[in-house]
Amino acid sequence: MADPATYRPAPGEIPESPGVYRFRDEHGRVIYVGKAKSLRPRLSSYFQDVHNLHPRTQQMVTTAASVEWTVVPTEVAALALEYTWIKEFDPRFNVKYRDDKSYPYLAVTMSDEFPRVQVMRGAKRKGTRYFGPYAHAWAIRETVDLLLRVFPVRTCSAGVFKRAHQQGRPCLLGYIDKCSAPCVGRISPDDHHALAQDFCDFMAGDTARFTRRLTARMKEAAAELDYEQAARLRDDIATLEKATEKNAVVLKDGTDADIFALAGDDLEAAVQVFHVRDGRIRGQRGWVVEKVEDVTDAELVEHLLQQVYGTDVDAGTASVPREVLVPVLPPDVEQVQDWLAGMRGARVQVRVPQRGDKRELAATVHRNAEHALLLHRTRRAGDLTTRSQALREIQEALDLPSAPLRIECYDVSHNQGTFQSASMVVFEDGLARKGEYRLFNLRGTDGEGARDDTAAMHEVITRRFRRYLAERSAAGDVELGLGDDDEDAPRRSGPVDETTGKPQRFAYPPNLVVVDGGQPQVAAAAAALAELGIDDVALCGLAKRLEEVWLPGEDYPVILQRSSEGLYLLQRLRDEAHRFAISAHRRRRSKGMTASVLDDVPGLGPARRAALLRHFGSVKRLRAASVAEIASVQGMGDRTAAAVVAALSGGPDGSGAASAQVAEPSTADGPAGEPAATSGAPELPTGGDDVRAGMLRA
Repeated sequence: MADPATYRPAPGEIPESPGVYRFRDEHGRVIYVGKAKSLRPRLSSYFQDVHNLHPRTQQMVTTAASVEWTVVPTEVAALALEYTWIKEFDPRFNVKYRDDKSYPYLAVTMSDEFPRVQVMRGAKRKGTRYFGPYAHAWAIRETVDLLLRVFPVRTCSAGVFKRAHQQGRPCLLGYIDKCSAPCVGRISPDDHHALAQDFCDFMAGDTARFTRRLTARMKEAAAELDYEQAARLRDDIATLEKATEKNAVVLKDGTDADIFALAGDDLEAAVQVFHVRDGRIRGQRGWVVEKVEDVTDAELVEHLLQQVYGTDVDAGTASVPREVLVPVLPPDVEQVQDWLAGMRGARVQVRVPQRGDKRELAATVHRNAEHALLLHRTRRAGDLTTRSQALREIQEALDLPSAPLRIECYDVSHNQGTFQSASMVVFEDGLARKGEYRLFNLRGTDGEGARDDTAAMHEVITRRFRRYLAERSAAGDVELGLGDDDEDAPRRSGPVDETTGKPQRFAYPPNLVVVDGGQPQVAAAAAALAELGIDDVALCGLAKRLEEVWLPGEDYPVILQRSSEGLYLLQRLRDEAHRFAISAHRRRRSKGMTASVLDDVPGLGPARRAALLRHFGSVKRLRAASVAEIASVQGMGDRTAAAVVAALSGGPDGSGAASAQVAEPSTADGPAGEPAATSGAPELPTGGDDVRAGMLRA
């Protein structure tokens, strides 16, 4: 017996959507199929203490070796799909129908002289039209009862029909106009057959024709002032609109198609396919593929069709449907159709669904593909064994003495050289430590920003490790990991400043530094480390175009396998650093769009700025004012007024003495002339004016 804990999915992996789940044994056979209004609580209930479960459930969960699920849009869809898979797999632990009945269908006996509408179960009969399956028999009877107002087709049994014919008197339905009473000759066989055909057409989805017909008759009755008849027709139209329940899992009669969906990015994609035969889902398959070459979605679809149907042909199990529904057409769709038609022996249509039930089902397949990709990424990122493998692969590829338990990644973001920002993200043991993230506002040697990306990378590495050296020296070279072990203490990565009680944010060095870029960025970072005399921190760069890993001083990159867990971890680092840098840059740019020339005047806070603008009306008038006039404003003094005049004398752009004064701020977190990096919090700091100026000024 297996321990359910060995295959229990993490609660966060299970969606809260309606769906159908399957338990499989160690040989891959489906042993139980179930449905749920919300998959997460239902599946979690199977993994409680085994002794609290029903004996049969205990046996099922200990026999199973894995569990999988499929997301569907509605509970009714989950019910229909559950039935399909119970009939398909015949799981040993599913409860059998004690009355040996299957799910009910709405059937119309079109082969009879007077077709009859009824509920049917079991094997299908020739000459009978079927609609469904339905969730419950009462749902069919409700639908039929509604539709009999518009399509008064016979519903009575053969015995009742014969007795009414012999007596010459119809049953109750004939008297209340819910049956056209063919038993007593009120309608001819041909007309009744046409009425039954209209009923079938409506149930098959051709609803608009009948709605238009009744709407036209309703308007005619209203025009003739026959409001009673118009009201009845209005009610009939409402009846048609709510008579049938849409089901995205079960399609119309005769639908024979494979529906494909893709969800992914530039590196990998999840593929899902639903196999629909005779209007019902007969199977589902899924893959997560690595994009080992630069392909478009159209080319990926073409390769996918070749793999799916070509493999089936090789195995002697080819089953090509009449329709292949794809998210995007392959580049040479005619050639693909001819290839598939040759295997099927008949015409095959490859197309993108545009509307109706097939598009709804394609959306369901796409949601399953998105969830499969999310599940794949979550398991790769959260699995301890996988993370350990990734760190070991990085250690081996970069020839490191030990696994890089702490990795820092840096990226630079700007808009044509303006609002230059750099990010530092931290991963420890393969997981993101967002509390350790930092932002840097780049200024360059002249205070106007770095001249290019390599200079920006040199600056940010220099500033980060200069702080590391300063804090390490101040802490007396305290070893890593020393400090408060109280679980309630705030998380920190280094020793504590005994004076302020704050954690020394940069006293913890990384085992590996990763920069976003290729050989030039790596060379700039290596030069910064060499200038500071740091030789115990490994360095590499990840170039996005070919995902190459560059090492300092090397003419050729290190190439990791595309399926490598080590490369996957480096990609996550790079993408997270890029996201964090972009977010910081956008915040600075957005705030810079509304910045005032008065923002950086020393001693001029929000209240005084507002008072000046109220008094003078505009910055233009304020610029023309003298020191004495400015000092006359309530709350202003001669010194502050002189600072305002000095700031405004620099020109309309606001550059001048005030800007020079904030170009080299000194903060409590860093030495003079070294603007402190900000934390990874989503909002900008709201401390003193010197800190805020350090954030806003490039």
